[in-house]
Amino acid sequence: MSSIRSIARHLKPGLRVLGFNKGVLGSVRNAAHFTYFPDTVSEAQGETTRMNLFQSVNSALDTALATDSTAVIFGEDVGFGGVFRCTIGLQDKHGKDRVFNTPLCEQGIAAFGIGLAAAGATAIAEIQFADYIFPAFDQIVNEAAKFRYRSGGLFNCGKLTIRAPCSAVGHGALYHSQSPEAFFAHVPGIKVVIPRGPIKAKGLLLACIRDPNPCIFFEPKVLYRSAVEEVPVSDYTETIGKADVLVEGDDVTLIGWGTQVHVLREVADLAAERLNVSCEVIDLVSILPWDRDTVFKSVCKTGRCLISHEAPLTGGFGAELAASIQTDCFLNLEAPVQRVTGHDTPFPHVHEPFYMPTKWRCLEAVKKLVNY
Repeated sequence: MSSIRSIARHLKPGLRVLGFNKGVLGSVRNAAHFTYFPDTVSEAQGETTRMNLFQSVNSALDTALATDSTAVIFGEDVGFGGVFRCTIGLQDKHGKDRVFNTPLCEQGIAAFGIGLAAAGATAIAEIQFADYIFPAFDQIVNEAAKFRYRSGGLFNCGKLTIRAPCSAVGHGALYHSQSPEAFFAHVPGIKVVIPRGPIKAKGLLLACIRDPNPCIFFEPKVLYRSAVEEVPVSDYTETIGKADVLVEGDDVTLIGWGTQVHVLREVADLAAERLNVSCEVIDLVSILPWDRDTVFKSVCKTGRCLISHEAPLTGGFGAELAASIQTDCFLNLEAPVQRVTGHDTPFPHVHEPFYMPTKWRCLEAVKKLVNY
């Protein structure tokens, strides 16, 4: 167990950690490798309130508990609000039998969630950091994902949702900054979702909780406080498996998810300003399933594609996208698909700025694409 994680367990409720408190691991100002681009909603979605990402997650969880009497939330330290405060106030409001702490055992958390969901309850589990989901890998891959299939449809654990903070935070290093989404993209039977901001986070989390399949919901932890939007107060869901075209363009398609979407939004602005290149920016939204139609339509239009993610290059989900684009868009491509990613090393500490797929690395890839 890392010292960082041990410290986090003993912090007083309300203390900001992991990139959100300067005294612990550094401030967001030091961590930020991106400019945040907030989403907006239409007046038709009703009353809104200003929320950051952790507050929107909290709102979604509160809604799930209020609208489903079988819903329960469990995980390490969720009773007092969790390390990132995502469950703060929920135990006081809904009771200790519906929001409760578990032992420090990720395999046990996943196994308990599977059993609970199989018995008919709505199980919402928290893995405190995505980096520590691997002890639960066997339970998720060999039990949760295959439950319905191996019983011939007689039984399922589709009411299971597993939340986990993921990706770079500024000074998280090798045990608190990993992006493990590609591991789970290889597993039929589960869904993998990553929001880019508070509005999407609330709607997508509620969609995962209500989806008839087990879902993994990765939350980019650097966005917990740095991402702020006017979020609908009401109950609503977003569509899993539908990518969002955030910026329309004609020359290059830029694809990302989570925090990297905001990096690519800035890349699109830089490309227009410095290269006179029009970029289309796509947020994939969900890794499994992913929106082939939107991606292929965009790439066939632009003829060029850049995919960017924080996880290492080899075996990253960008490889799956690149292979699929090559198969379905080959005759429309004007250049090989480019990938800008983390490197094939453990996530570094002091060398994090060299590891991250920054806007400057992505802009260089855009240059290669248009000059190929």
